[in-house]
Amino acid sequence: MSKLSHINENGEARMVDVSEKGFTARRAVAEGFVSMRPATLALVETGEAKKGDVIGAARIAGIMAAKRTHELIPLCHSLAITKATVDFTLSHSPPGIRVTAEVKVSSQTGVEMEALTAVSIACLTLYDMLKAADKAMTIEGVRLVEKDGGKSGVYRAGERPEGK
Repeated sequence: MSKLSHINENGEARMVDVSEKGFTARRAVAEGFVSMRPATLALVETGEAKKGDVIGAARIAGIMAAKRTHELIPLCHSLAITKATVDFTLSHSPPGIRVTAEVKVSSQTGVEMEALTAVSIACLTLYDMLKAADKAMTIEGVRLVEKDGGKSGVYRAGERPEGK
């Protein structure tokens, strides 16, 4: 196993020093799924959810979360994000909503955590907006789908790294 960059030689957590790294374009995409009853999904489709625009609220929450990730994850760097989008795909089989976030930056460190945070908070917001109708909803499959840029290069979920 490779040495974890957030752990110093004494085994203590630390923020990684990126001051010597160059600025490069970086991008990350993450996804998650909120599983729900068909009747709950119908409330979203018809716009009849009691709290209003479910998708709009979750979109704004996800974007805000991407921008504030460094305040939520203790060792993340504060980044000047250049793009953050959160998109939603309604699914009837299985019933639920797929959430996808894309985050971009030109920086010394990547935006994987920002994309994952955006998806997580958007999913939680969907739950909050719909919980009166369906407390049994589940949030599933939150994961990094792809990332580009930086020293480690390109990652695509499901692809084996070179040499492995």
